Amino acid sequence: MQLDGVLFFPVTPFDTEGNIAFDVLAEHVKHGVSAGPGAVFAACGTGEFHALGLEEFERAVSVAVEATAGKVPVFAGAGGSVVATKQFVQAAERAGAQGILLLPPYLVTNPAAGLVRYVTEVAGATELPIIVYQRNNARFTPDTAVEVARIPNVVGFKDGIGDLDQMQRIVLSVRAAVNKPFQFFNGLPTAEMTQLAYRGIGVELYSSAVFCFAPEISLGFYNAVQAGDTALVNRFLFEFYKPLVELRDKVPGYAVALVKAAVRANGLDVGGVRPPLIDPSDEHLAALDKIIAAGKALLA
Repeated sequence: MQLDGVLFFPVTPFDTEGNIAFDVLAEHVKHGVSAGPGAVFAACGTGEFHALGLEEFERAVSVAVEATAGKVPVFAGAGGSVVATKQFVQAAERAGAQGILLLPPYLVTNPAAGLVRYVTEVAGATELPIIVYQRNNARFTPDTAVEVARIPNVVGFKDGIGDLDQMQRIVLSVRAAVNKPFQFFNGLPTAEMTQLAYRGIGVELYSSAVFCFAPEISLGFYNAVQAGDTALVNRFLFEFYKPLVELRDKVPGYAVALVKAAVRANGLDVGGVRPPLIDPSDEHLAALDKIIAAGKALLA
């Protein structure tokens, strides 16, 4: 399974009681799929995987699969303790997901060889394709990246750390040593800001949180990059993405909370974020509105 295009990471809507609003999730996914993403990544980082229970996770993935209606692949998040991760992977399988985004193990500082054990055990619990996410405490060396890439059902490696020197070494090492279709992803928050640099080291795919609330902006940027329209790319970066990142960085967790607020501002009531995240202040919501307006103005 080879992915292409902009990757859609839907939020997980909550109702006024704090429960998942599954009907709203279905609407959110259908709307996103109609805009033409390359894949749907349900209940992952933007979807607040960290805050979901096993049963509601399984139903959320099932709803996303049904709403996608086979138009694009659906990957589901999984991570945490190795025991819990296997349970979430198997729940994703039952829900009909076509793949797994394997998030970092819970909390501990682990050696790279321990990460290989983690990925190996999880991969052995499923036949689903797995994309391994390097982020926070999950840090691979080029050698251990090769080890996990050789696991039969590991099909991709996503970087959320941003060390381009190390990532270049990983890309070169895996491509030299692994003889199967294998893809690399830019998984930094608001990945568009760094995508030109990642393309320079051979990483073409990236997550787009902006696709959740403004797919037209996300696709406008993607198409400008693909067309080599440097002037338009730089305008998107300077007038939209740079202010968005600066606002995002004001409060930890805004990489999710701002996205959810922007979806609400577009008229879909996806509720707020679950603890330990917090919703944006009124001042920051007003700033977000101006940033989105600036981004949409570029499409004219």
